[in-house]
Amino acid sequence: MQVLDRRKAMAIAPLFRLAFRPFFLAGCLLAVLAIPLWLVAFSGSLSGWQPAGGWLGWHRHELLFGFGLAIIAGFLLTAVQTWTGRPGLSGTPLAALALLWLLARVAWLVNAPWPVLVVLEMAFPLAVAVLMGFTLWKVRQQRNYPIVVVLLLLAGADALSMFGLIEGHEGWQRQGVLTGLWLVAAMMGLIGGRVIPFFTQRGLGRVDAVAPWPWLDWLLLIGSPLVALLYAVGPALNPNVWVGLLFAALGAGHLVRLVRWHDRGLWRVPLLWSLHLAYGWLALACVGMALWHFGVSINPSLAVHCLTIGAIGGLVLAMIARVSLGHTGRALEPPSGMTLAFILLNLACLSRVVLIVFFPLPALWLAGLCWTLGFALYAWRYGPMLLRARVDGHPG
Repeated sequence: MQVLDRRKAMAIAPLFRLAFRPFFLAGCLLAVLAIPLWLVAFSGSLSGWQPAGGWLGWHRHELLFGFGLAIIAGFLLTAVQTWTGRPGLSGTPLAALALLWLLARVAWLVNAPWPVLVVLEMAFPLAVAVLMGFTLWKVRQQRNYPIVVVLLLLAGADALSMFGLIEGHEGWQRQGVLTGLWLVAAMMGLIGGRVIPFFTQRGLGRVDAVAPWPWLDWLLLIGSPLVALLYAVGPALNPNVWVGLLFAALGAGHLVRLVRWHDRGLWRVPLLWSLHLAYGWLALACVGMALWHFGVSINPSLAVHCLTIGAIGGLVLAMIARVSLGHTGRALEPPSGMTLAFILLNLACLSRVVLIVFFPLPALWLAGLCWTLGFALYAWRYGPMLLRARVDGHPG
């Protein structure tokens, strides 16, 4: 039976043997294409062509629910195999899920009729949540049930964004995207809180991992979804001292984690410092939002881009660079050019959050260039790995 299962697995095209392969590659290609397209549209060069929701709405939506959800799906549907000991999604079902994601991206770009767009868009996050939930339920792995809850809430945020599109209400679409962003931040806190200290321990050869503080883990697990809920129902959209206190608590919690995880040796390992810097941007995004809610005269968009580029983009690039190596049977040594890619992502965030205050247009274009080159380097260096079989002969 094991020989037969191995033969069946090896007969599957490498791209569809595990979910990280198609979704990491497709998500990064979308990241490479979306920012240049947005900047060209922003400059007014695409005035005759409007995607669903207009260019600003498309930019907001696709970098979260297109790019972000693709990476999340690839990571979770691969990791659940390790967590549960059950086979991960592969073959034709995985190819069908990837096609569903792709059709939704095309539907947004060509401004498909809204019934078609809604069906394609909502089917993907719901399918990922159902697949994760069913696999975890089969082995009663309650520890990871919160991940399914966050996925379902992300689908709800996407629905709010879609409702704004259908009703022509730009504010509701923006509200749905902001809700989704802080749900992704919750996912970062949940998954990052597990893997960053573990990866740091393994990467530096530590004997013991940093012991978790359950009270802090619960604060961060509950706090970010609560922020997302406050965006969904409205109070977080305008300055509010109580929301500011919640953001301040989240920022302090993330910073405490970083201090506890820190080891001077991690700055010699690109696969480690890239993770820690990304998590640092998450803490700064929370601090920035707290300051805005306390009445400090700063543009909240700066904190939002601190979250989207530095935290989400940075953590995505760092995680997929590591996961892709491990799951293709390679040593955990990133290929040539990836250290530069990590630097470029952090420079993109620095440009969009700090330099833009002094040099608006040059900083905007620099941020876009650095983001695009960073993910293009991943696609160039890792694309061949994702399209080929594992180097160790394993069928995954």
